[in-house]
Amino acid sequence: MISKHLQSFMRIGMSALLASAVLGFSAGSVMAEKVLRVAPHADLKNLDPIWTTAYITRNHGYMVYDTLIAMDGDLNPQPQMLEGWDVSDDGLTYTFTLRDGLKWHDGAPVTSVDCIASIMRWSKRDGMGQKLADFTKSMSRIDDKSFKLVLNKPYGLVLASLGKISSNVPFMMPVRLAMMDAFEAVPEIVGSGPFVFDKDAWVPGAKVVYRKNTAYVPRSEPASYAAGGKRVHVDTVEWIYIPDAATTMNALVAGEIDFWESPAVDLVPSMEGNADITIKVIDPLGTQGWLRPNHLNPPFDNPKARQALTHMVNQEDYLRAIIGDEKFWSTCPAYFMCGTPLDTDIGSEALVKQDLAKAKALLKEGGYNGETLILMDPTDIPVLHGASLVTAQMLRDIGAKVEVQAMDWSTLTSRRAEKKSIADGGWNIFHTYSTGADVSSPIANIGISGGCEEKAWFGWPCDRDGPDSLEGLRDAFSEESDPAKQKAIATKLQARAYEVVPYVNYGQWFQPTAYRSSLKGVLISPVPFFWNIELN
Repeated sequence: MISKHLQSFMRIGMSALLASAVLGFSAGSVMAEKVLRVAPHADLKNLDPIWTTAYITRNHGYMVYDTLIAMDGDLNPQPQMLEGWDVSDDGLTYTFTLRDGLKWHDGAPVTSVDCIASIMRWSKRDGMGQKLADFTKSMSRIDDKSFKLVLNKPYGLVLASLGKISSNVPFMMPVRLAMMDAFEAVPEIVGSGPFVFDKDAWVPGAKVVYRKNTAYVPRSEPASYAAGGKRVHVDTVEWIYIPDAATTMNALVAGEIDFWESPAVDLVPSMEGNADITIKVIDPLGTQGWLRPNHLNPPFDNPKARQALTHMVNQEDYLRAIIGDEKFWSTCPAYFMCGTPLDTDIGSEALVKQDLAKAKALLKEGGYNGETLILMDPTDIPVLHGASLVTAQMLRDIGAKVEVQAMDWSTLTSRRAEKKSIADGGWNIFHTYSTGADVSSPIANIGISGGCEEKAWFGWPCDRDGPDSLEGLRDAFSEESDPAKQKAIATKLQARAYEVVPYVNYGQWFQPTAYRSSLKGVLISPVPFFWNIELN
């Protein structure tokens, strides 16, 4: 039986398909099946977690794929698909050995050739992967269960790279898929992870279905972040996409969904007194907001126009609009997150003291001549929609014409990859956010890459000439093992970032999650994981 509030939502625009295919669990259906129903933060449209960094696709990736190495709760790399590894005395050769019993969802055994190809494909898209590739002399098969990676010089981030917990995660794929172009999405979803993607049950815009992988053999260790035993206690996980926050809250309260990944913070007080609902911040590292300009299209191809954005932004305005309750947010000028070993305020004077007159002058100096700026607005993600509206008004306050183009997040993640001119349908600005797991290191933080069109993330900053460029300093950081020297390099890197402005940090927050109190085993982690959870 579908509740009155869901029926009302369908009357005002949700398709009848949602009623019949998504939430239509009539009496007697799937009674014997344990189904975990999740309201994800976005609709899943793009299925390849190497092709895109979108968190919804990353989360999908963790359902169906596995990793060679995984980070535990102390952010230490642990064997996952691997039995273990050995490192030569000179630090140049890593030998990796797969554990027994690994199989792809099609029944074929996982081999070292699959893993080599997967690492190579991932390294073409990911910032840490690119740096690892720069230090790699060769990778070669030893036998079906083992392979070796040989470096051209010592590199202390090999294990951290292969165990990267967030986008892009180095997920393993069968060689036939891993050999495909990294800049095109794979056509088939075959992993070796704890769930199997049910393509026939997938309803884009409404529902994603994952079945328990009965052939999966979890590790013996307790689950910890992405590491340890991925024990599945349900038969099916359904992601039910409901773009209206109030409807999602009512469905959670009514028990029609079990887990709401990213509840609108303004609705949290309405649920806090309900004993059936648990409100909890399960990501202890926090989240950083990004205002990302397109460095290819005017006016933001000019650094002065990008610097105008740092003078324009007032973090408090954003955080009050998108998060509200001050217990969930703080202003923070650090590119590598406040509260981390690399926390610094160097270079941030413009960001911490808003100056609209200065911003207006810099925008004009940067070549702005009154043309319309295209701001992509993902209306189905409240945080990013709110940030988009704040930016639109601030741009108008400094004399810019703005066209806010509404779309869903999945559409935005496809469109942001297009390097079109504005005349051909391109874009100037979009907003996103990144968790501390992705931001707190200059190597993991792909947003700060100056790798140009070939290697930089969407928006394509280009600053790679010389040792004091973004890329030069990232290279220096990657080659340094002394923490004090790494800190000094990161400080110089942040100072350079405030000159180049790859993106503008619009604040730091901690996103709460809401779930039925009857759930047991919800993991604390920067990524929402759906193994270890028990329905009671």
